[in-house]
Amino acid sequence: MEQIITLSDALDTPTFYGVNNRNMLCLKNQHPDVRVVARGYQVKVTGADSAVAHFAQALRLCEQFCIRNNKLTEQDILMLLHGDRPHEQVTDNLILHGVNGKSIYARSANQKALVEAYADNDLLFAVGPAGSGKTYTAIALAVRALKNKEVRRIILSRPAVEAGEKLGFLPGDMKDKIDPYLQPLYDALQDMIPAAKLTEYMEKGTIQIAPLAFMRGRTLSDAVVILDEAQNTTVQQLKMFLTRLGIGGKMIVTGDLTQIDLPASQKSGLRDAIDRFRNLKGIRIITFDEKDIVRHPLVKKIVAAYE
Repeated sequence: MEQIITLSDALDTPTFYGVNNRNMLCLKNQHPDVRVVARGYQVKVTGADSAVAHFAQALRLCEQFCIRNNKLTEQDILMLLHGDRPHEQVTDNLILHGVNGKSIYARSANQKALVEAYADNDLLFAVGPAGSGKTYTAIALAVRALKNKEVRRIILSRPAVEAGEKLGFLPGDMKDKIDPYLQPLYDALQDMIPAAKLTEYMEKGTIQIAPLAFMRGRTLSDAVVILDEAQNTTVQQLKMFLTRLGIGGKMIVTGDLTQIDLPASQKSGLRDAIDRFRNLKGIRIITFDEKDIVRHPLVKKIVAAYE
């Protein structure tokens, strides 16, 4: 009998397989009657029916432990196979497990508030200073929803207002021109999704990153949609974006009202939206402050000095 087992998208395969495939070798050594070939998210098992079934059960047991804890050692495997319970990591405030054993937590009071508000609201605003984790937490929530199959897509957007009409003078095609403005979004995703899987998601359109202007005319259903740097949208642009929300979708809008790059004659769409939506059911506004800043300790002092 030959069986191909497809591992969960939520699994970090380097952590699961271990250094130099030590975890898989350990698992194979405990099942000497099967032949195993593992590559990426697929494991091919060959042997007698009962031996293959027994290996598949053990593999799934290890897989689920690794997903829950973002760790797997040879000792964990042996304990699991012998009916013991390996040490489980504390998951208070955990949002998801990222790449290479990195666990992503809500690290401040308002990050926790954003995580909690996500469950009960389809439109969230996260407003506050640089370094407070607004965008990072929002992307972590989106990746978690995708891994848990709560949505089919993640769509991330930013206005490229800093470039203005100068985009045409930048070298390369449109992707080359706008990528520098979207790089913070790529950086966050690379912390949360293995590189090969992230490339696959982007090639298939499961994760899309595009400037705000590309949102016009779309209906964004079954997706988590994040608009970053929303303080640099006009009222009309933000209205256009918010009305893209489709059935089964959620939106998270982030921004910093102290870093508006629009001309003085234009009102920030983010400021306008906060005034309009403050008391509407189904919409939650989370206001971050300097206590939430999780970058270098000096960043708190810098923000305070400018205020």
